[in-house]
Amino acid sequence: MSETTAATPPEPPDRGSDIPADRRRGPPDTPNYAALDLGTNNCRLLVATPSGQGFRVVEAFSRIVRLGDGLSRTGRLDPAAMDRALAALRICADKVRRRQVVRVQAVATQACRSAENGQEFVDRVERETGLKLRVITPREEAKLSVAGCVGLLDPECDAALVVDVGGGSTELSWVELKPEGAPSDGPRRPLKNPPIRAWLSIPVGVVTLAERFPEAQDEPASEPWFRAMVEHIKSHIHPFPNAEVVRGHFDDGRAHLIGTSGAITSLAGLHLNLRRYERSRVDGLWLTRTDCEAAAQRLMGLSPAQRAGQPCIGPDRADLVLAGAAILQAVQELWPCMRVRVADRGLREGLLLTLMSERAGRSGRGRRRRRRGPASSQAGARAAE
Repeated sequence: MSETTAATPPEPPDRGSDIPADRRRGPPDTPNYAALDLGTNNCRLLVATPSGQGFRVVEAFSRIVRLGDGLSRTGRLDPAAMDRALAALRICADKVRRRQVVRVQAVATQACRSAENGQEFVDRVERETGLKLRVITPREEAKLSVAGCVGLLDPECDAALVVDVGGGSTELSWVELKPEGAPSDGPRRPLKNPPIRAWLSIPVGVVTLAERFPEAQDEPASEPWFRAMVEHIKSHIHPFPNAEVVRGHFDDGRAHLIGTSGAITSLAGLHLNLRRYERSRVDGLWLTRTDCEAAAQRLMGLSPAQRAGQPCIGPDRADLVLAGAAILQAVQELWPCMRVRVADRGLREGLLLTLMSERAGRSGRGRRRRRRGPASSQAGARAAE
């Protein structure tokens, strides 16, 4: 289905479009699963089929819809924003049907959580597209983001902080990577389900932060303006004693950050001087704290129009990317560590892995019941004799 809303800026390239064609197709008899994430800024769909311990991507779709435009001022979803989101969701619903998906999990996050008319919009989505959006809690959002990023955690570290920067909220999850009783030195195996020692969700993301701190449109950003955003985020994160249990790992240089968001992947693309966005080069990229600060300073030297001309930013992220850089810098100042790993993955991947794990668990229980069935019948027959 094509979009019929009023004229909008050109869509950025599909962030899954650089997946080679031979990796998009699984064997014809393998089931397809779908995960859809409707956030404050983006609508993202991932269709995949199980492959080994993970999955093979069949199709990916991502569109900036700005569902949360003006929400921080009015408390309601704007009609034009809902129309944009619905247009993208219709495309997603069509892809799910064409791919004959066996299970789909569609979730909505901060915009639908906080809007007065959030449930009305969710009901409208089901009526018009057939998709049943589930509004998830901040806790589940943080957990799914960690699950989607597990493959990027460095098992040689003792802890990691996963920072999921959304449009309307930011989730932080402090993850323990050192198995109980394991020595600090020596090789380790990655933990399949590393424990989350603490988590925090703040109701501020790139959209809400940019709306709170509007910038001048015809000139480069100023240092005081950027600094005000950093301090605003720090005021939300700083009073959080629950995470102090892993503070020592950061102080000893035994921890790293993982940053997952469109703004952070845009910073990575800028750092690499990419002529077009390449997920294969960005996802898993290690940056130093100095690299991140240098990319932010480079962006601050550009006007919004100049940022819009950057191939890994584009017009739809030009006014948001510095807000994302400010959030990342605030976290780095409060939880200092030298390394940041960039993740072009997160909630959708966590949803997919959860769906496939549940399916495998049910299949395993079914096989065990079938194996036990004949034995139980024979035992019963012998007892009756």
